Amino acid sequence: MRGRNSSNASRRSSTIRRRSENLRFDEFGFVLTKRKDKKRHHRCHDYSYPQLSSVRVKELCELLSYWNGASFLCKSQIERFIRMGIPPSLRGRVWKCLLTIDSLRDTSDFNYQKCLLEVRGPLVDLGVSEYGILSAITTLSETQNDLGLNQQLPRCPELRYSADDITLFRQIALDLQRSFPTHRSLMGDSPEAIEGQAKLFRVLIAYAKYNSQVGYSQGMSYIAAVLLMQLGEEEAFWAMTALLEKPKYLPQLFDLSLTKVQHQVKVFDQFLKHRKPKLSQHMESVGVLSVHFVMPWFLTLFTSLPCWDSVLAVWDLIILHGLSAVFRTALTIMELLEPRLMELSDEGAVLPLLLRVPVDVAQYSVLVPALWNTEVQDWELKCINSLVLDESHHGPNAEQSQPQKATPPTPVNGGKEKENVSPPSEGEKKTDSITGAKTLLSRMMLMAQRYLLDPMGRQKAEEKTSQTQANPRQRASTLGRVFKGRISASLTQAQMRAKRQSQLRRGRAQQAGVQGGSGDITVAPVTVTDTAGNTDRSEQTFRRTSTGPVGKGAGRRSNHSLKHPMRVKSLNLLLNSRSPLRQTHPSSCSSILPPSSPGPPSSNGAESRDQQKDTPRTALIKELSSRHQSSVPFRNVRESKLI
Repeated sequence: MRGRNSSNASRRSSTIRRRSENLRFDEFGFVLTKRKDKKRHHRCHDYSYPQLSSVRVKELCELLSYWNGASFLCKSQIERFIRMGIPPSLRGRVWKCLLTIDSLRDTSDFNYQKCLLEVRGPLVDLGVSEYGILSAITTLSETQNDLGLNQQLPRCPELRYSADDITLFRQIALDLQRSFPTHRSLMGDSPEAIEGQAKLFRVLIAYAKYNSQVGYSQGMSYIAAVLLMQLGEEEAFWAMTALLEKPKYLPQLFDLSLTKVQHQVKVFDQFLKHRKPKLSQHMESVGVLSVHFVMPWFLTLFTSLPCWDSVLAVWDLIILHGLSAVFRTALTIMELLEPRLMELSDEGAVLPLLLRVPVDVAQYSVLVPALWNTEVQDWELKCINSLVLDESHHGPNAEQSQPQKATPPTPVNGGKEKENVSPPSEGEKKTDSITGAKTLLSRMMLMAQRYLLDPMGRQKAEEKTSQTQANPRQRASTLGRVFKGRISASLTQAQMRAKRQSQLRRGRAQQAGVQGGSGDITVAPVTVTDTAGNTDRSEQTFRRTSTGPVGKGAGRRSNHSLKHPMRVKSLNLLLNSRSPLRQTHPSSCSSILPPSSPGPPSSNGAESRDQQKDTPRTALIKELSSRHQSSVPFRNVRESKLI
């Protein structure tokens, strides 16, 4: 049976070899198919990528010669060249610099060649060669079936393979024949194709041994094949290691169970609802889920696009920006296909359009400019990722798994979900409200911790307290402003504007009345003292000796004098009442306000200063008398009568 299979395989390979001798390939190595085969292979050979001038190419070579990955200037310059278009001959060097392959290889203890020697031992025991791995699929399948029937390996100490090794070899061999079957390095039985398949097999096996936790999963063969088209074998291995292990790139997409890529598909689904709500709703109504087309995009990194120059431009952006560029490319394709998708209402027409993107959308002149015009921020993806994780942790499954968890007696109205596909039940509403309350509470706690426990905030508060204690008049005016804010907190902006206008008109009328009188109004110096009795400062005497109006120059000459005429009138009323104001106020300052007489200052002023010692709240009263007129009600009846 095996002899018959081998003879058939040899005939088939000879036929393919004769056909491959007459094939032609494009500049990227893909076979030029006939018109009748274009639909089957879905590959376009009309490339429209820009050609850089010799000056730009020379500048790029100089940049790569003194490349420093930690330099912001180098990164900005390489981004400029990527936007203009990387020449195919220099793309491998650009990828090496961006992925820091050399430093990763120098700092690692892994030896690529030694690993290959260890892998060749099990292959020899199985009778399989790395240069004929495709023809050995049948042998590996039969060996795996025999092991499955016997449930254990034969007890032979000389065997150097295990059941896991056979499964790994077979899975990689199956994916090799699916990876770019129209590329010259992987197509047919030509020496170049056999060598290319062996390189791809070795890179994938080495990485599975290098990172046993991730191993090999679907889609890795496409990534390794693209890297081998641009780099050498060992360089492609380290480039693949950088892509799959550095947090910036793709470690959140690949694992053995494909749970990571499924999570990222959910993230993109929420991201599409956020950016394109109408398109997302239409896709749900048609019945096409994001997992049907986003997972192939993410696992193969858009290598299924028909225009290879666009694929390489997308890879340039992914290697430059990482995972955010993957979401950026997917969103750009959805935006370009949105007009056509909105016109379709059949799942059988929508899904093929997404899996096989049309050439007029995927060509370089259309896709790449739209890609650079689309912006996806990292914080946006992080927020949506947190939302998906929160939903997965606090969803109905989590509630069922923890039935003993206590629930609050009253629902929280603020924790409602923004997007619900179907109307939730009462239990789901309760779970959503509890989740929203937890999220709101955690945000409030973080905000409180940021503002209350911040050492800079405490320092500013202490400085403000010390300044207020050193300046009692300023503290009193501040308290007056706080009192005013408490009174007028409920007023709207329009009411406060009307209030200011009425006060201004009333002040002008009263100022005209005061200016119409005759005589001299004298305000004696006001001495402000603190609790210890030390004199802080004394105000200058403000004297009006004529019947004319008080000019602005007088207000400028004495900054501490009473500028507003209503304040003078209120002080006269206060001094004529001769009744001390006893008001409880948390101020530590005391001030002495002497009475004013209609005549010039004399010795009676000193006697009156000794007699008229008011309680230490005069600064607050002065502020209230100037800012709160009769239009604003006061809380204290005695204050309102006095003022």
